[in-house]
Amino acid sequence: MAPIPGSGLAKGLAVTLRTMTRKTVTEQYPDAQPELPPRTRGVIGLFEENCTVCMLCARECPDWCIYIDSHKETVPPAAPGGRERSRNVLDRFAIDFALCMYCGICIEVCPFDALFWSPEFEYAETDIHELTHERDKLREWMWTVPAPPALDPAAEEPKEVAAARKTAEKLATAQAGPNAPQAAEPNTPQGGES
Repeated sequence: MAPIPGSGLAKGLAVTLRTMTRKTVTEQYPDAQPELPPRTRGVIGLFEENCTVCMLCARECPDWCIYIDSHKETVPPAAPGGRERSRNVLDRFAIDFALCMYCGICIEVCPFDALFWSPEFEYAETDIHELTHERDKLREWMWTVPAPPALDPAAEEPKEVAAARKTAEKLATAQAGPNAPQAAEPNTPQGGES
């Protein structure tokens, strides 16, 4: 059976009419900022105070795009008669975003929570060499990192928090002395009931 002449044109016009009546989904990007999900992966921010220069992020990075330089510094003893200790001091922390593939391994392996995802995505440069951002720029992006989601109120308390609370209570009772009033015991039945 031969196709009816002009049927292709009619189908094309039907598609055009159908799309003309629908609402457009075009984002007016530069003028209107997009609504991003709360934990968007944009750029990596550095919380420098938490960095201990353990180099785990640089070693685990599959692209080798993290550059870290440090030096050792001697710390005086904390107590008289103690010994001096040495600690690493961060000199340079840079990420080359021209090489980074945004896998997030560096953020996951950091044991001290020094790296975070920031939703900031507008950091394009005209020269590829300027995509290596130093720690000052990475630190600026820390202020755009959203707060972590609130804990579920029905969730179990973390073990670390419970242990710290018990230790604080023991110290408080020890400092109060033996003459301090003890917490009231719950009422127990008297007599032969058990």
